[in-house]
Amino acid sequence: MENFTKLSIIIPAYNEARTIHLILDRVAEVTLINGIQKELILVNDCSTDDTEQVLLKYREDHPNIPLQYFKHEVNKGKGAAIHTGITKATGEYLIIQDADLEYDPEEFNVLLKPVIRGFADVVYGSRFLGGNSHRILFFWHSIGNKVLTTLSNVFTNLNLTDMETCYKLCKTSIIQNIRLKEERFGFEPEITAKIARIPGIRIYEVGISYYGRTYKEGKKINWKDGFRAIYCILKYNLFA
Repeated sequence: MENFTKLSIIIPAYNEARTIHLILDRVAEVTLINGIQKELILVNDCSTDDTEQVLLKYREDHPNIPLQYFKHEVNKGKGAAIHTGITKATGEYLIIQDADLEYDPEEFNVLLKPVIRGFADVVYGSRFLGGNSHRILFFWHSIGNKVLTTLSNVFTNLNLTDMETCYKLCKTSIIQNIRLKEERFGFEPEITAKIARIPGIRIYEVGISYYGRTYKEGKKINWKDGFRAIYCILKYNLFA
């Protein structure tokens, strides 16, 4: 059995004023198994809307929630915001939570179980495993995801079903010792490639639900990020 006391929840945010308070409410409402405490780390990637005002007001109104707030003075990208969050994490494990409503924090406990039982160092939350809820959206996005995951698996020799998932639960000491470079959506293939090379690393995957957004609702990833992901898969696996 793995015994630890605190989970760091890294929330990168860029122009999420409409939903950021909702996801914070959902994270705050979750009771983690084994009495594990939560540490919320908000990283505002130089938003141009009212994200900062909403976050500061939320922190003021909820003094009992352990919430750290950091801000980039220039927009650097989601990966860069995650990098900042990783350096600030003090929990034994950490997880990444998008600031929108696509992923359900209630499923933190699903990802924690392989760790608590002493099986895993890293747990991926797959949107393509199990019978959980999935919003029906873009066919070509799903094909693109499967292509990127398959290509990543070819080089890492892992059998993941969802390399691009936001939900990656990692032992903090492991991820803080990895030198990360990608500042945008290339973070996913980079971290996967670098984790896969760690001797003896134990990687698990569990099924999660997914409540995807349309572009009108604020989705930001696009086809250019897909080509960047292919580049990163090749770069961090072949030329590491």
